[in-house]
Amino acid sequence: MDSVYAWVTREQINIEEDPSFWVITESAEGEPYPWEGLDVRDDSVTVRAPARLQDPQLPYMIYAHQHLMARMGRQDEWLPEAPDAEGFDLERAILARVADAWILGRSVFNTVPYGPLDEIAYAKENGFLEPFIFTARPNDFAARRAEWVRANPGAMERYRQWFLDTFDREPPGLRTG
Repeated sequence: MDSVYAWVTREQINIEEDPSFWVITESAEGEPYPWEGLDVRDDSVTVRAPARLQDPQLPYMIYAHQHLMARMGRQDEWLPEAPDAEGFDLERAILARVADAWILGRSVFNTVPYGPLDEIAYAKENGFLEPFIFTARPNDFAARRAEWVRANPGAMERYRQWFLDTFDREPPGLRTG
């Protein structure tokens, strides 16, 4: 946890103090996922975060910051475990970081539960981050998803059942209404 605390703190300070870019949070109603409404520009990024809760703000800013750093060519500085990752690999690495930041907050700082971040964190910790991404974002990474499904027969159904057992509802992307 110490290493997670160190990079979360370093990233928060960078978000707040580096004058070369701007991370903008907009209030969103409901429970958006970090990627919903993300707008990455050359030197700024806007992310929609839940209006009613303070605790999810930093993980959402970290998500946005990571995408902006990749766009600005600074990915190796902020995502050393995936310095050249693109597409799905980049998204998985960023969401793993978001999950770790949220787990730190929930375990050390007693942050309040928040559905979308809890889902990401639980999925990562239980080995289901890939199917979570593929299911929550069915139109993104389609070729990679098809490849993964072929290589992992039955894994999507195991993920679906795990999600139902864990959260008592269908996974994002499979929910109706």
